[in-house]
Amino acid sequence: MQKSLARVALLIAIVMMLPAAPAAAQPLPQDVITVATRTGAPNTVVDVPVYIRDTSGTPLGIDQPPGSRIQSYSIKVNYTNASMVSSVTFTRAGITQSLTPTFESSPSGPGTITLLDTFAEATNLIPFTSNAPLPGNQVAHLQFTLNGTATPGSTITLTLDPTLTQLTDQAGSPGTRETTTAGNLLLVAGAINIVSANGPTLSMWALIALALALGFIATRMRL
Repeated sequence: MQKSLARVALLIAIVMMLPAAPAAAQPLPQDVITVATRTGAPNTVVDVPVYIRDTSGTPLGIDQPPGSRIQSYSIKVNYTNASMVSSVTFTRAGITQSLTPTFESSPSGPGTITLLDTFAEATNLIPFTSNAPLPGNQVAHLQFTLNGTATPGSTITLTLDPTLTQLTDQAGSPGTRETTTAGNLLLVAGAINIVSANGPTLSMWALIALALALGFIATRMRL
């Protein structure tokens, strides 16, 4: 009995000497860039908002000291079914529309377009709302002109390039730059769902039935 107790005590002592299991790593807070999903018909212009959510606790944000605010962004959107698109523009909107950038460019290529903006923090602070409900504050919009080859039922997917889409402060400081690689930036894709330009139509028999019903109602009202 004493030997058994001694063995138990020894096992307990060994277990207590073992290093504790490391605590699970907590996920990093992430700012979020979102491209919305919209519907559009052939030969129409589809407006697609783009949002940034300023999440507290990230390297950049309205909750951080001056000099560490989101004042510059590079947002590159890649889209599929480029043959269905006659043209696309990417411009400021929402909380950045009335601001004056110190630098702005929107280069494009087949199936891709980018918006780059930088604002002076002292004179053109981007007025983000910290921890706003998703998707956050609108900062830009894409305008797609769909052509006649856009097929109802098809989809143009809008994905954010994980390498070239990033947020920085006014100076573009590497220490506070937010990217998907650093784990402090989340990218949410969108889409344009192509629908028919014509609304629902009534068949000939449905029109006849409707006319008969209206005639019956009018007759009853005369009685």
